Amino acid sequence: MKILVLNGPNLNMLGARDKDHYGKVTLADIENMLKEEFSSDYFEFFQSNSEGELIDKIQNSPNYFDGILINPGGYAHTSVAIKDALNLVNLPKIEVHLSNLSTREDYRKNLLTASECDGYVSGLKELGYSAGVFLLKKLHKVK
Repeated sequence: MKILVLNGPNLNMLGARDKDHYGKVTLADIENMLKEEFSSDYFEFFQSNSEGELIDKIQNSPNYFDGILINPGGYAHTSVAIKDALNLVNLPKIEVHLSNLSTREDYRKNLLTASECDGYVSGLKELGYSAGVFLLKKLHKVK
Protein backbone atom coordinates (compact mmCIF):
# COMPACT_ATOMS: atom_id res chain seq x y z
CA MET A 1 0.00 0.00 0.00
CA LYS A 2 1.18 3.54 -0.76
CA ILE A 3 0.56 5.84 2.19
CA LEU A 4 0.99 9.59 2.45
CA VAL A 5 1.90 10.61 6.00
CA LEU A 6 1.25 14.31 6.55
CA ASN A 7 2.37 16.25 9.61
CA GLY A 8 1.36 19.82 10.30
CA PRO A 9 2.84 22.74 12.19
CA ASN A 10 5.37 22.31 14.98
CA LEU A 11 5.60 18.55 14.54
CA ASN A 12 9.11 19.06 13.20
CA MET A 13 9.93 20.02 16.81
CA LEU A 14 8.99 16.66 18.34
CA GLY A 15 11.55 15.58 20.88
CA ALA A 16 11.91 19.18 22.05
CA ARG A 17 8.22 19.76 22.82
CA ASP A 18 6.32 18.92 26.01
CA LYS A 19 7.22 15.25 26.46
CA ASP A 20 4.22 14.56 28.69
CA HIS A 21 1.87 15.37 25.83
CA TYR A 22 3.93 14.45 22.77
CA GLY A 23 6.38 11.79 23.92
CA LYS A 24 10.14 11.65 23.59
CA VAL A 25 10.50 10.60 19.97
CA THR A 26 11.26 12.78 16.97
CA LEU A 27 9.39 12.83 13.69
CA ALA A 28 12.33 10.93 12.14
CA ASP A 29 11.91 8.25 14.84
CA ILE A 30 8.24 7.87 13.90
CA GLU A 31 9.11 7.61 10.21
CA ASN A 32 11.70 4.91 10.91
CA MET A 33 9.28 3.04 13.16
CA LEU A 34 6.61 2.93 10.43
CA LYS A 35 9.07 1.87 7.72
CA GLU A 36 10.33 -0.95 9.93
CA GLU A 37 6.92 -2.10 11.16
CA PHE A 38 5.25 -1.93 7.75
CA SER A 39 8.22 -2.78 5.53
CA SER A 40 6.10 -4.04 2.64
CA ASP A 41 4.36 -0.67 2.29
CA TYR A 42 5.55 2.53 0.62
CA PHE A 43 5.48 5.75 2.64
CA GLU A 44 5.95 9.35 1.70
CA PHE A 45 6.46 11.59 4.71
CA PHE A 46 5.78 15.31 4.53
CA GLN A 47 5.80 17.92 7.25
CA SER A 48 4.99 21.57 6.83
CA ASN A 49 4.13 24.55 8.97
CA SER A 50 2.28 25.93 5.93
CA GLU A 51 -1.41 25.23 5.51
CA GLY A 52 -1.25 25.68 1.73
CA GLU A 53 1.53 23.12 1.30
CA LEU A 54 -0.48 20.54 3.24
CA ILE A 55 -3.55 21.26 1.10
CA ASP A 56 -1.52 20.83 -2.11
CA LYS A 57 -0.33 17.41 -0.92
CA ILE A 58 -3.87 16.35 -0.02
CA GLN A 59 -5.30 17.50 -3.36
CA ASN A 60 -2.62 15.62 -5.33
CA SER A 61 -2.74 12.46 -3.22
CA PRO A 62 -5.26 10.44 -5.30
CA ASN A 63 -2.77 10.41 -8.18
CA TYR A 64 -0.11 8.63 -6.13
CA PHE A 65 -1.44 7.10 -2.91
CA ASP A 66 -3.88 4.55 -1.53
CA GLY A 67 -4.46 6.31 1.79
CA ILE A 68 -3.61 9.30 3.97
CA LEU A 69 -2.42 9.36 7.56
CA ILE A 70 -2.57 12.95 8.79
CA ASN A 71 -1.57 14.72 11.96
CA PRO A 72 -2.66 18.26 11.15
CA GLY A 73 -1.35 19.56 14.49
CA GLY A 74 -3.02 22.82 15.47
CA TYR A 75 -4.75 23.04 12.09
CA ALA A 76 -7.05 20.23 13.27
CA HIS A 77 -8.92 22.79 15.35
CA THR A 78 -8.90 25.74 12.96
CA SER A 79 -8.54 24.85 9.29
CA VAL A 80 -11.70 24.77 7.24
CA ALA A 81 -9.42 24.75 4.17
CA ILE A 82 -7.72 21.47 5.16
CA LYS A 83 -11.12 20.04 6.11
CA ASP A 84 -12.43 20.91 2.63
CA ALA A 85 -9.35 19.43 0.92
CA LEU A 86 -9.81 16.16 2.82
CA ASN A 87 -13.46 16.12 1.78
CA LEU A 88 -12.44 16.25 -1.89
CA VAL A 89 -10.23 13.16 -1.67
CA ASN A 90 -11.84 9.74 -2.01
CA LEU A 91 -9.15 7.74 -0.20
CA PRO A 92 -9.09 6.11 3.21
CA LYS A 93 -7.99 8.78 5.70
CA ILE A 94 -7.04 8.47 9.36
CA GLU A 95 -6.19 11.42 11.58
CA VAL A 96 -3.72 10.91 14.40
CA HIS A 97 -2.80 13.00 17.45
CA LEU A 98 0.03 12.23 19.82
CA SER A 99 -1.62 13.70 22.90
CA ASN A 100 -4.91 12.71 24.46
CA LEU A 101 -7.07 15.56 23.24
CA SER A 102 -9.90 14.71 25.62
CA THR A 103 -7.67 15.75 28.52
CA ARG A 104 -6.42 18.95 26.92
CA GLU A 105 -7.77 22.49 26.60
CA ASP A 106 -11.37 22.85 25.40
CA TYR A 107 -10.39 24.35 22.03
CA ARG A 108 -8.34 21.20 21.23
CA LYS A 109 -11.47 19.06 21.54
CA ASN A 110 -12.99 20.64 18.42
CA LEU A 111 -11.63 18.61 15.50
CA LEU A 112 -12.65 20.16 12.18
CA THR A 113 -10.39 17.99 10.05
CA ALA A 114 -11.22 14.67 11.73
CA SER A 115 -14.80 14.98 10.53
CA GLU A 116 -13.55 14.40 6.96
CA CYS A 117 -11.49 11.34 7.91
CA ASP A 118 -12.68 7.79 8.40
CA GLY A 119 -11.61 8.02 12.03
CA TYR A 120 -8.96 9.35 14.36
CA VAL A 121 -6.54 8.10 16.98
CA SER A 122 -5.61 10.27 19.96
CA GLY A 123 -3.48 9.89 23.05
CA LEU A 124 -1.21 6.99 22.18
CA LYS A 125 1.82 9.15 21.33
CA GLU A 126 3.89 7.55 18.53
CA LEU A 127 1.90 4.31 18.74
CA GLY A 128 -1.04 6.22 17.29
CA TYR A 129 0.79 6.37 13.96
CA SER A 130 1.16 2.56 13.90
CA ALA A 131 -2.51 2.18 14.80
CA GLY A 132 -3.41 4.64 12.03
CA VAL A 133 -1.47 2.69 9.39
CA PHE A 134 -3.05 -0.57 10.58
CA LEU A 135 -6.50 1.00 10.24
CA LEU A 136 -5.72 2.45 6.80
CA LYS A 137 -4.70 -0.99 5.59
CA LYS A 138 -7.96 -2.48 6.88
CA LEU A 139 -10.01 0.31 5.30
CA HIS A 140 -8.18 -0.05 2.00
CA LYS A 141 -9.25 -3.71 1.81
CA VAL A 142 -12.88 -2.76 2.48
CA LYS A 143 -13.19 0.13 0.00
